[in-house]
Amino acid sequence: MNTQLIWRSPEPPVDSVGSHQVVLENRLSSLRDVALTLLREVEALRVVEPVKHRVRLHDEVQRFEIALINSALNRSHGNQTKAAHILGIKLTTLNSKIKRYKISINGFSDAELRENAA
Repeated sequence: MNTQLIWRSPEPPVDSVGSHQVVLENRLSSLRDVALTLLREVEALRVVEPVKHRVRLHDEVQRFEIALINSALNRSHGNQTKAAHILGIKLTTLNSKIKRYKISINGFSDAELRENAA
């Protein structure tokens, strides 16, 4: 929707009464156009398209948790103790979520994991 609000600049004062009336009519016409455009825009906002797919809170929370855990594991280079600290949760909780969500920590080498475990 590409609508533009156009406001005509006021014309210079005119001495004659007839010309002054024309200026007022132009201003009123401009104001009417702006008001009608705004009303059309408000009406367009009322039309809501139906949701094409359902958003399930449980699924969204799960995706969010997986992203946070992956981020913490990346920041800690695979060290689960540090990742749990970053997330502010217990190590056992992190391990439980890694297992539940089947999060792979294979992105880090065994040497890197052993080094970070210390």
